[in-house]
Amino acid sequence: QVQLVESGGGLVQSGGSLSLSCTASGSLRSINTMGWYRQAPGKEREFVASIESVGRIEYADAVKGRFTISRDNTKNTVYLEMNNLKPEDTAVYYCKRADLGPQIVDSWGQGTQVTVSS
Repeated sequence: QVQLVESGGGLVQSGGSLSLSCTASGSLRSINTMGWYRQAPGKEREFVASIESVGRIEYADAVKGRFTISRDNTKNTVYLEMNNLKPEDTAVYYCKRADLGPQIVDSWGQGTQVTVSS
């Protein structure tokens, strides 16, 4: 099993910045992908950004140029730096990790609230 503990988030005004972090522990594989998803009220969970253990990065179009994902493999931690936040970024942000072994094992964090006021 993999446990993910998120931190960060909170309330910020439009145009402001916030940082999220997520640390993994447990049965970790060296080949993995860590990332962030978000879910706004009344909407489905959507992809935000991901970073593979080998470094490949992907972003959702809605956050490109504003959000930066990074990771520290020595700490099994992924970070999300969010700049120029907009009210539409308001959501619960979830950390996700996919460990590649005999099968792909997906794990989710508990979620952290990000609220951007206009």
